[in-house]
Amino acid sequence: MSEPAQGASTDEDAARRERVQVLLRRASDTDGFVPFDRFMEVALYGEGVGFYTREGSPFGPEGDYYTAAHASPLFGRTVGERVRSVLAAIPEGPPLRVLEVGPGDGVLGAAALAGLAEDPAVRKRVEYVLVDRSPTLSVRAYERVSEVGRSVGIPVRAAGGVGADGPFLGVVLANEVLDAQPARRLLWDGEGWQDVGVRLTDDGFVPATAPRDRPVPPPELPRNPAPGTFVEVSPMAEALLREVADHLVAGLFLVLDYGMDESELLVAHPFGTLAAVRRHRFVEDPFEDPGTADLSVFVNFSRVRAVAASAGLREVAFRRQAEALGEWGFPRLLEEAIRSAPSREAEVRTRLAAKNLLFGFERFCALELAPRERDDRSPTAT
Repeated sequence: MSEPAQGASTDEDAARRERVQVLLRRASDTDGFVPFDRFMEVALYGEGVGFYTREGSPFGPEGDYYTAAHASPLFGRTVGERVRSVLAAIPEGPPLRVLEVGPGDGVLGAAALAGLAEDPAVRKRVEYVLVDRSPTLSVRAYERVSEVGRSVGIPVRAAGGVGADGPFLGVVLANEVLDAQPARRLLWDGEGWQDVGVRLTDDGFVPATAPRDRPVPPPELPRNPAPGTFVEVSPMAEALLREVADHLVAGLFLVLDYGMDESELLVAHPFGTLAAVRRHRFVEDPFEDPGTADLSVFVNFSRVRAVAASAGLREVAFRRQAEALGEWGFPRLLEEAIRSAPSREAEVRTRLAAKNLLFGFERFCALELAPRERDDRSPTAT
């Protein structure tokens, strides 16, 4: 790289860091304290500076991390099978919608869409809708998924939110979405829960705690854990659950993500689950250079399930992702892929990818939710 290009890059980095500081100052209180959910909001989604607003893709081997959809194309096909079975069970009548929240680069959507198209009755009734907070990723996902949609005859479009077009029948799909929603970090100091975040100083961003003056919405947080225990709570993830409950008339809300029940989290991760990842490596200091690394926390499935129930969603199933894939048809799809492999090398790659998908994502769970008003005899129940 020439010297002028290096200088330009340095100038761009300096401008980005300055913009990050401006946004964080706006999010701070009078003492310069920024709660962690606001810090995470800027670091991931800050206009022009957030990790998910940058031009390069964070996904895949050349990016920062990969999802199950990148581990094996059979993941998307299997999820597509589950979605197809739900849509096929909805009686003839209104149009159907598959709404994917946080579609990333479109790899999952493209694979699932190809599977949906194999059912003519579903294909003629369904549209595929992409909802993403990142304009950059939204464009990338739309390009990939819409190309498949044109080839199979299923319309694809983007929307501004789950409820942008009112109530609907169909499926809401959220794969690795809840973990990336801005989360509050709370510390038990022996007497109560304190918000943990950062304070802006002349030396940069310094971890700090705030007074107990910001209530946590229900369900109630654990009482009297060991002093020094951290938990993460995501109001935005919980708001997404309520938004789906308000707009999904019939069908299924499918959540695929890594996490644990709250009791497990307190035992396995008493210091919290916050992780920063850059180029497939964990970053030691998550507060260093915001916007250049992915930030995520484990999903607290106890809270998620409780919020879903209070919002009017009925739990259909909650289990490990590998178990769910097995129920949705993964073994059959794997055998078909092996039989159709064009070479021995391709067969080996297919088997290795399947092994990685089943055993490399052991912390992932599948939560299936349906509107409570649904008839309990619905074919979506398992």
